[in-house]
Amino acid sequence: MSETIRFTLDGEQVEAEKGMTIWEVANGRGLKIPHLCHKPQPGYRPDGNCRACMVEIEGERTLAASCIREPQEGMVVKSASARAETARKMVMELLLADQPEREAAHDKSSHLWDMAEENGVSESRFPTVEPERIPLLDDSHIAMRVNLDACIQCGLCVRACREVQVNDVIGMSGRGHDAYPTFDLADPMGESSCVACGECVQACPTGALMPATVLDDNQQGDSKDFDSEQQSVCPFCGVGCQVSVKIKDGKVKSVEGINGPANEGRLCVKGRFGFDYIHHPHRLTKPLIRREDAPEKGLNVDPSNPWTHFREATWEEALDKAAHGLQDLRSYYGGQSVAGFGSAKCTNEEAYLFQKFIRQGFGHNNVDHCTRLCHASSVSALMENVGSGAVTATFNEIENADVAIVIGSNPTENHPVAATYFKQFTKRGGELIIMDPRGTAMKRHAKHMLQFRPGTDVSLLNAIMNVIVEEKLYDRQYIEGFTEGFFEFRDHIRAFTPERMSELCGIAPEVIREVARTFAGAQRAMIFWGMGVSQHIHGTDNARCLISLALLCGHVGRPGTGLHPLRGQNNVQGASDAGLIPQFMPDYQSVTDPEVRSLFRHIWKGTDLLDQPGLTVVEIMDRVYRGEIKGMYILGENPAMSDPDVEHARRALAQLDHLVVQDIFLTETANFADVILPASALPEKSGTVTNTNRQVQVARKVVDAPGEAREDWEILVALARRIGLDWDYDDPREVFDEMKMSMRSLHHITWKRLERDSAVTYPTFGPDDPGQSVVFADGFPRRAGRAKFTPARVTPPAEVPDESFPMILTTGRQLEHWHTGSMTRRATVLDAVEPEANCSLHPSTLRKLGVEPGGLVRLTTRRGAVEVMARADRAVAPDMVFLPFAYVEAAANILTNPALDPFGKIPEFKYSAVRVENPEQVAAE
Repeated sequence: MSETIRFTLDGEQVEAEKGMTIWEVANGRGLKIPHLCHKPQPGYRPDGNCRACMVEIEGERTLAASCIREPQEGMVVKSASARAETARKMVMELLLADQPEREAAHDKSSHLWDMAEENGVSESRFPTVEPERIPLLDDSHIAMRVNLDACIQCGLCVRACREVQVNDVIGMSGRGHDAYPTFDLADPMGESSCVACGECVQACPTGALMPATVLDDNQQGDSKDFDSEQQSVCPFCGVGCQVSVKIKDGKVKSVEGINGPANEGRLCVKGRFGFDYIHHPHRLTKPLIRREDAPEKGLNVDPSNPWTHFREATWEEALDKAAHGLQDLRSYYGGQSVAGFGSAKCTNEEAYLFQKFIRQGFGHNNVDHCTRLCHASSVSALMENVGSGAVTATFNEIENADVAIVIGSNPTENHPVAATYFKQFTKRGGELIIMDPRGTAMKRHAKHMLQFRPGTDVSLLNAIMNVIVEEKLYDRQYIEGFTEGFFEFRDHIRAFTPERMSELCGIAPEVIREVARTFAGAQRAMIFWGMGVSQHIHGTDNARCLISLALLCGHVGRPGTGLHPLRGQNNVQGASDAGLIPQFMPDYQSVTDPEVRSLFRHIWKGTDLLDQPGLTVVEIMDRVYRGEIKGMYILGENPAMSDPDVEHARRALAQLDHLVVQDIFLTETANFADVILPASALPEKSGTVTNTNRQVQVARKVVDAPGEAREDWEILVALARRIGLDWDYDDPREVFDEMKMSMRSLHHITWKRLERDSAVTYPTFGPDDPGQSVVFADGFPRRAGRAKFTPARVTPPAEVPDESFPMILTTGRQLEHWHTGSMTRRATVLDAVEPEANCSLHPSTLRKLGVEPGGLVRLTTRRGAVEVMARADRAVAPDMVFLPFAYVEAAANILTNPALDPFGKIPEFKYSAVRVENPEQVAAE
């Protein structure tokens, strides 16, 4: 139990837990002690340098900074004594002496001015700083402004960058009165290594660092000049950061992070500065119908002038045409002639309605979404061996770990806020092991960086487990109590010695042994992985290995242990939970189980459900190409960019008899549509979403959708009624209530509770239980409560380099862009920071090609070719090329291999044989 300390605060007896400061105790009782250098938010340590929070302690000669002083038993503290208040007032006057006048301030409503008002100070008696000593303003960054004439040297920006985000860009230069924050080696902010997370902007109490959207041309502004403020959830990656959105004149003015369970106030560049895509002029605002005289379908529509091939229509006309087209195909060819792609960008309620629309309306399970393209193999392996497709522990649990493995993931770019917890883990002394064919930015925080050969995950992981088995480092008690299949697994793994596997994976045997001993010797260890593990034809085997590795060492079910596949899109976990996958009903209940079908027959009022698993994304597109599927309803997905061998997908889309697309932009896929329905972005609707941590959160409507655009659930209900379904939902809450009827994961989670608490982690065992961050402490949801060891054999990639295609192509995301770029490339800051399609090659490879960094290269695989700007990057091996997939002008998936993992049915995005050429040399030849 925590130790309780009793002391006197302003004449009252109070209690404090050991470790609390006087400021925390006072603040918890409603007393307002001014503060400037202190930020009461997780991750920020008190510093005590501004002296604005001074209090008087009886018996002590000097005043004490309450933000760093801990109370002691019997201590008598006076926060409102004349001496304390006079000292604080003097501090505020001294600080204001260096500030611009309030009317000319960069932020008229900064925390500094609030604190001055609380101390009764409106101006300073002291002389102002000499004009020649005022630092120049820095407007070199598109998203932020540096106004050092407002800096009070509180150090919050340094702590924000160095200790919270752990980016180490900001430091203090100069001495005394001339001290000021600088970026890298005194670079302008826009030319530094700043990743634009904006943590410094949010931390700054004076306006010395501010978002550009809050300032006018004279670098003056007011951070409180907004009409309304709404709390919601970031619409980008699966971390699920909670945000506070400021609205002015019906548009988003700025975004700040708030203390949500996944982000604790932190954001990344997308979450903080990527919000204005919703106001882009390309937004669809009215329903569109393809013109009868329009030419052949394809990627030849100007998004700024979509009426080239489409005409505007009323909602009634568009819905009727969309529904009649689907109905006609159902009547003539049968329900199997229509398939659906839903979206992980929508809410849980919309995902549930979409899968119900296809299953109930067309009598089959041919419905899928982007989880098929990111973590289908991970879910497949987890369901098989653990009995649950979700993470066994939240990523925040790394704070309780000793060792962590991050494999096939680049969290600083794909999950930047989660990466802050990983980096803080290493600063506290945790041992981080990075395994990746690319040298990611996390490398500098790692104890071990295993840059193995692409496609050799199984050989490396089996070698690590071989060491653990042969040296008997495994947890015998855990294996006996919680697992099955160990002896068969042990016999299998003995063939994969470090010496043999080193020849395949390229990692030295002694390194493999050291990593194995480190992981097995940890008291608590976690494993995180990303699409670098899952997007292979052996992706399920990769995940099986990771599961077995954790089970061998008993690193599941305790604080600081667990398996965590980091989810990519903002609601891919929730959409999967809601049944937007072809083999499962909501909550991963098999479509082949008669009891499950009976349950949904009851809930859905007599609907008969097919007992066969449906087709996956790639399988559906193959059936479309062969003419077996005639119509599709696509909500928020963009297969014309996201599918492998995308030219094949585009040809398939072009020959559909009827395609209905529901989206917020005229995406590459919408160019093939017969009917386009203008939808709403996440900030324009209400619903629930579930992040990678299993945390169910409320996304609240922030602004209205533009023009005639509607919320997705409303469009779904209207279409369902037109195809003959008896749907009568009037609100997402009613959908949520229906979901609870079949989803045990939502037990004890109500809409009212989510509105009150903002987030609940499932499973939760009671109405006041915040949820279980770690699961499976007492067993697994498999037979006899045991997890399973599944041996994995080394499987080569579907295609390997040869004389014609001698290099390896891998694909992925960049920090500033996300998914297929339809949102982020329409966000002003994100597009300005990363505006051009690019690839990364080792400098030696560029030299051999005779291409300077910034020049063009031609990438060719067996499926197509693109020309793209090349960057020099030593993190990429000389025989590799890395290509982001967000750029339509150099679409990575023109090149990628559609070969599928036999279990997860996920394509092999991460490995294709490629030829890299200098276009000038090719032209000359």
